[in-house]
Amino acid sequence: MKYIVDVNGERITVELDGAHAVIDGERLDVGLTALEGTPVRLVRIGEQVHRVVARRGASRGVWQLDVDGVRVETEALDERMRAIRDLTAASAAASGPAPLVAPMPGLVVRVNVAVGDTVVAGQGLVVVEAMKMENELRAATAGIVVGIRAEAGTAVEKGAILVELAALP
Repeated sequence: MKYIVDVNGERITVELDGAHAVIDGERLDVGLTALEGTPVRLVRIGEQVHRVVARRGASRGVWQLDVDGVRVETEALDERMRAIRDLTAASAAASGPAPLVAPMPGLVVRVNVAVGDTVVAGQGLVVVEAMKMENELRAATAGIVVGIRAEAGTAVEKGAILVELAALP
């Protein structure tokens, strides 16, 4: 089984196959022995033996290890779970509110905000006419207007950025 392990911020690849482990490309003999009646495990990696106590963390794959008396924070996940976590973290790392974009082609009728305005979620920012109907486009989240790319009387394409927002301080 192949695991991606983060140890105190450093990423290591570990493949286990019984009595051997390949750690970042190096094949080593390994072993694990429980000390009966205690939470202590003896971990043998090559010729070295380490005394380890493992405690589960708050989420799947997260462990707090005491290795020979030194506390180590780890996250050990198989390749599939690591990929899912990395993708989730990448999408969650958005830097502030998303800009307001045109959902369809149309004509900008009104811009209801100016640069520097503080807006709340649901507040109308721009009115666009499309298919003979006026559509008020609203802020999805609270923020501060840092840029306006729309101007009344101009045509916009689908996906065009109309208003740029930044997170509130």
